[in-house]
Amino acid sequence: MRLLVTGGAGYIGSVVAAQLVEAGHEVTVLDDLSTGHADAVPEGARFVEGSITEAGDALAGVEAVLHFAARSLVGESVEKPGLYWSHNLGGTLALLEAMHERGVRRIVFSSTAATYGEPERSPIVESDPTRPTNPYGASKLAVDTALTAYAGLRGLGAVSLRYFNVAGAYGRLRERHTVETHLIPNVLKVATGERESVSVFGTDYPTADGTCVRDYIHVSDLARAHLLALDAVTEGQHKIYNLGNGTGFSVQEVISVCREVTGHDIPAVVGPRRAGDPAVLVASSEKIQRELGWKAERASIRDIVADAWDALSGE
Repeated sequence: MRLLVTGGAGYIGSVVAAQLVEAGHEVTVLDDLSTGHADAVPEGARFVEGSITEAGDALAGVEAVLHFAARSLVGESVEKPGLYWSHNLGGTLALLEAMHERGVRRIVFSSTAATYGEPERSPIVESDPTRPTNPYGASKLAVDTALTAYAGLRGLGAVSLRYFNVAGAYGRLRERHTVETHLIPNVLKVATGERESVSVFGTDYPTADGTCVRDYIHVSDLARAHLLALDAVTEGQHKIYNLGNGTGFSVQEVISVCREVTGHDIPAVVGPRRAGDPAVLVASSEKIQRELGWKAERASIRDIVADAWDALSGE
């Protein structure tokens, strides 16, 4: 298929683009490089530097879109809500209009489990209430709402994938965020000497070791789910799937595994809880397993950390 991958120079988008090329698809990557890296665009893909608000020419001849281009920092979204609404929702609406004009009727959307907000239960399932607690999650939920509307009104076929923490590496493709907020890369930065210590926010949660439990999914498994979702797109329908490991790993578990994998002593500084941090955030992937046959092949937190460390330390 002829495919457009928006945000395909970013961490997740580049891995998906690489797997698409490997599967024999004709891939165009559209990215404004505001957070992505040109050298992450896989060999064999065509690269167009530009914004999703001006995607018209990049859509020429395209049969489907995989949409990753978004602002994704929760803290920044609270400080700059207009940026998130204009980019995540406004940019996506511009993309959907351009797709309509070009007759492109299929899209896979990189959504987020942050659309659920603070859950009433864990693991979270797709039918649970969506009550996002920040502009990032709210803007992503608004896109999901728009996709449902476009499916009903214009026959668009859409699949949204909702997930929490993506980690690990796919060959040389790894997390390279200018502002890094994710636990695993920040812990590994202590091992490389880029940071003195890692912060642990609260050790008195009602979990096995008192630290928060979070969902982690290997980036290669996540990317494979996007390829399966592409095959599952049905015109006139908007399908939503969660992606998660089903159990989750605590902050202390992640730090301990990072120490084992790297062989480095990684100092952890314990601080108070952060406001709004739930004890457990885990998404169920039972639905996508049942309907699309997806299954995590690298679900071990050790595998996830080891791949991330190999990519980081091998540079």
